[in-house]
Amino acid sequence: MGRNVALVLGAAALVAAPLVLPATGGLDEPFSGTDNKAANLIAEQHPDYRPWAQSLWKPPSPEIESLLFALQAAIGAGVLGYIAGYRRGRNAGRRDGDARD
Repeated sequence: MGRNVALVLGAAALVAAPLVLPATGGLDEPFSGTDNKAANLIAEQHPDYRPWAQSLWKPPSPEIESLLFALQAAIGAGVLGYIAGYRRGRNAGRRDGDARD
């Protein structure tokens, strides 16, 4: 029981820490993506550079883009969780089968 409480408190601390601690680091836009930073740096160092590839589709708003990114992460986490659970269940079934023999 104490271990579960410690895990819940640890998870709560991980969630609360970014909200409480000043994590801006003196940046103008602390949560801007690295894609924008890289593009700006390239534009500064090589003003005549033109990208050789472009996106096939641009989401209509940044909120939609964030939604799609979160959805992609959730699907990936679901697949990984399913695989981990399947393997754990299969291994547990093998151990149970060995105990019965």
